[in-house]
Amino acid sequence: MYKIASRKELNPTVTQLEIEAPLVANKAKPGQFIILRVDEEGERIPLTVAGTNPEKGTVKIIFQIVGGTTKKLNAKAEGEYIQDFVGPLGVATHLDGLKKVCIVGGGVGCAIAMPIAQALHEMGADVTSIVGFRSKDIVILEDEFKACSDRLIMMTDDGSYGRHGNVTVPLKEMLEAGETFDMIITIGPLIMMKFVTLAAKPFGVPVTVSMNPIMIDGTGMCGGCRLTLNQDGKKVTKFACVDGPDFNGYEVDFDEAMSRGRMYADFERHAYEEACNLFKKA
Repeated sequence: MYKIASRKELNPTVTQLEIEAPLVANKAKPGQFIILRVDEEGERIPLTVAGTNPEKGTVKIIFQIVGGTTKKLNAKAEGEYIQDFVGPLGVATHLDGLKKVCIVGGGVGCAIAMPIAQALHEMGADVTSIVGFRSKDIVILEDEFKACSDRLIMMTDDGSYGRHGNVTVPLKEMLEAGETFDMIITIGPLIMMKFVTLAAKPFGVPVTVSMNPIMIDGTGMCGGCRLTLNQDGKKVTKFACVDGPDFNGYEVDFDEAMSRGRMYADFERHAYEEACNLFKKA
């Protein structure tokens, strides 16, 4: 059992938990993830590590309430326990040698992008962060990004905060003005990462995308997170849990990934409604 050391609501649908897991805290690096179960009968879900404190032996996770399991997890209070917390899993984001990087985050994906930006900042890299949300009321982690970014650009789809528009707008402006980056690292909805990759392609800037699809066992055996890459004109199958979650954005078949992702939308909605009914009966 793993104790919840702290709990914080970042917005009405996104929550941050700090879990006591010393072994994970001592080994986890930016870009890696854990798999947890809320209780003995719960499903396994992957969540990216949003920060660690090896001294305290704690790991931060940030999640959006979208299905039954995240609904149950959100109901847990500080001081309570969850059943399983396994990790770190996946390959850490490659940061060695990067001197100037653009981090592009969208929505709850900013929780994954933030520790990467922090690590780059600590390494002395020049960090530009572009983060986007639908509206002002769901903005998260702004202060954290300010602290680790040499330049922070806030975007909202409706213009209620920061600049009006999506994250590709300032990215295109910088690239068209002749600005260069060693790497663009983008994390967020698949459609956002697709268009960030397309925006960067004419300028030849390397793009790393974080693929966080459905995962079950975290070892590549179940095949639930399989991904198609186009490498040298050939289609290659990889598994996000063991080969990723980071991949070369130019190689990812985003259309296939988005199609597969939509397969689980009805199931998530049904599971969420069932969890809501359980809480009402309780």
